[in-house]
Amino acid sequence: MFELPTREELRKLRLKLDLTQSELAKRAGVSQSLIARIEAGDIDPRLSTLKKICGVLKEARVTKGLCAGDIMKSPVVHVTPEDTISYATRLMKDNGISQLPVLENGVQVGSISEGCLVSEVASEKDLSRISMKPVVEVMNDGFPTVSKNLDVTTVSRFVEANPAVLVVDRGKVVGIITKADIIKLMSKNKKKASRHRGES
Repeated sequence: MFELPTREELRKLRLKLDLTQSELAKRAGVSQSLIARIEAGDIDPRLSTLKKICGVLKEARVTKGLCAGDIMKSPVVHVTPEDTISYATRLMKDNGISQLPVLENGVQVGSISEGCLVSEVASEKDLSRISMKPVVEVMNDGFPTVSKNLDVTTVSRFVEANPAVLVVDRGKVVGIITKADIIKLMSKNKKKASRHRGES
């Protein structure tokens, strides 16, 4: 379990993680002046507020030094604009995923998801016609793209608002990061921390 730090430890930990009071406040959903007053010892914060702040510090500690290239999955499971919907659905089913990027020569041109396939079924009576349609006729806009060197904390903000993020290097898609990858990262580091505590 992550122990709650004292006010002095809180400030030292924030500085060690290269977080400003404003950055910490924004991530924790509190005001910067509250962080300043807690660190100065002017107020005794509620336990729930302190837990929120500590949760942010814990996440920052786990992801410090990691970047998109460290956690991305590669090669990227994808379809091309010419692939059929039938092929796309089979690929999703076989890989246990609910969305796919649409790539052409390594460059993203769109995306396809279970949601857009369900919409297509709802608007078309002949299912055999749907399955033979090319992906380009039903695809949506693509996923956000990030560089391999972008820090994991920033990547997680993109992933929070999108089903996936594509990692691009020299204009080509080289990896993909989903919510599951961020969650996996957190659980890996939780196990590692537990092992270290057991050894001490």
